[in-house]
Amino acid sequence: MAYQRRTFLGQSAAFALSAPLLTAVSTKADTSVASDDGELLVRNTPQTIEADGKLRLEFGDELMVMNRGLQPYMLCTKYGTLIVQAQTPDKPAPTPRMHYPYAMPTNVSRDMGKTWTNIPLKPGENGLNLEGGAVQLASGRIVALDTYVTPGKTPGKGVGQLYVSDDDWRTLEGPIDVEFNLPGIDFYATKDDGGHPHDAERVHRRIIALPNGDLLTTVYGTMKGDNTPSTYRPTMMKTRVMLVRSTDEGRSWDLVSTVAVDPAVGTEGFNEPVIARVSGGKHPGRLICFIRTGRDLYETTSDDEGNTWSQPRPRIFAGLDIHRTELWADMFRRTKGASGKLLDENNPDELKGAVVDPDLVELRSGILVAAFGVRVPQKACWPHAQHHWNGNYLAFSRDQGDTWSNVVRLTSGVPTTHYMAIAETPEDNKLFVAYDYGFWGRNPRYIYGRTASVEPQAG
Repeated sequence: MAYQRRTFLGQSAAFALSAPLLTAVSTKADTSVASDDGELLVRNTPQTIEADGKLRLEFGDELMVMNRGLQPYMLCTKYGTLIVQAQTPDKPAPTPRMHYPYAMPTNVSRDMGKTWTNIPLKPGENGLNLEGGAVQLASGRIVALDTYVTPGKTPGKGVGQLYVSDDDWRTLEGPIDVEFNLPGIDFYATKDDGGHPHDAERVHRRIIALPNGDLLTTVYGTMKGDNTPSTYRPTMMKTRVMLVRSTDEGRSWDLVSTVAVDPAVGTEGFNEPVIARVSGGKHPGRLICFIRTGRDLYETTSDDEGNTWSQPRPRIFAGLDIHRTELWADMFRRTKGASGKLLDENNPDELKGAVVDPDLVELRSGILVAAFGVRVPQKACWPHAQHHWNGNYLAFSRDQGDTWSNVVRLTSGVPTTHYMAIAETPEDNKLFVAYDYGFWGRNPRYIYGRTASVEPQAG
């Protein structure tokens, strides 16, 4: 759960999305010995696992983004500046405001990922936690929210932190305290997934601008009465996802609605959401929200700017059903899970997989792109990463999210936290996608990424 997270060689790859679903074990990672400073270790060849023949993808070389980093969050500006933040093993500055338990450095590239520059923090400060999302307004101003919303002075009020840049992230103004009006919120209901106090709600992943200039983003956390324990940490309550709106460029936020809540869903409830807005096609103005649950990825939509939402339902891409344990039970039959029990049919909870922390964006052409990670098994995937489903994925929709008939696996059978970030560049239908190698307590570990160009095909 997101309460606690999160010179490279490559090969260009161009291919049409026309291959059938892969069923055989096929790890497309060429490993090599890492250098002393932990730079290059693996290069990955994207694999088509489902396609309708109507899109063609071309991938650029894999590029080092941040050594020692894990779990990236990203923004690409209209000038092509890439801003990537990730966690490192370093300690954060000790500050009274709630902050992430690891340092969160930010790297910037102004040449589409070829070179990166670290943005230094002020002494004694932790700076912006970009997990809260960022957006560039029509004026060119960039506004970003820190992920933590802490208790305000009165019930139902929270305090967030806003950061602003008017020069393409060369300088960043902030933090600016901003109010979140959240009637019924309970800041003190839950601890994090490590059992530590977590007196905050979480803004997560993406801020979107409506045509009239209003901003929308998602928050996950607990309201009064949300008291169902998670399945693996009794002190951590299952969370809900909420939508908030700002009419003043992010300087205040009001609760619009609950996007999804159900104490029976998943191992964690609804958390780590991402929203996108459909600009045209059959569903102009529709909001789509993908949500992590600790098990399946869920989806819900709104056609009235987030005031009401459809019943959340699981979204399974390319047949990647994390409940189909019969497909990997034999591979892990002699492996013990986190509880010390063998991963077999008698231990279905730990044998199952999980889909984590989705990202979602609409390209200017109207194509929707989703990024997500699949863990198989859900926790044993780190010491035992070999199953070919275990990896990072991109999915594409040409019909405003009704179907996702083009899916590509970017990494397969190598260690990763399965967190990704995607953004469209100033070139139409060209993305930059970031992902990680390694996991906590492991060295080497790093963020790397590559471009992906999407070309619709006739027919």
